[in-house]
Amino acid sequence: MKKTFEGKEYDAEHGSFFDRGSADSFYCRAPNPHRGGVAGNSGPRLNASNQEDVDTYMAGYRYNDMFGEKKEYE
Repeated sequence: MKKTFEGKEYDAEHGSFFDRGSADSFYCRAPNPHRGGVAGNSGPRLNASNQEDVDTYMAGYRYNDMFGEKKEYE
C-alpha cells in the first residue's frame, strides 16, 4: 500500500517506517525511527540507519498527527 503525503509517495505497508511512525503518533509515543517489530509478523525491529528512513518515519508520524486519531487512555 502506498500513501502520498507532502507531495511524496511512501510505502505504508504494515511494519514499514511510515506505518511505524504513524502508529507511534497514534499511541502518543515519542518519535523513535524504526520499522518492523509488530506482533511478530512484520519482522524484527530495525532502527533507522539513514536519513531517508528517518524522513519516511517522521512523515508517517506527521501524517497521523494531521489526519489520524490518537488512542484515548482511561
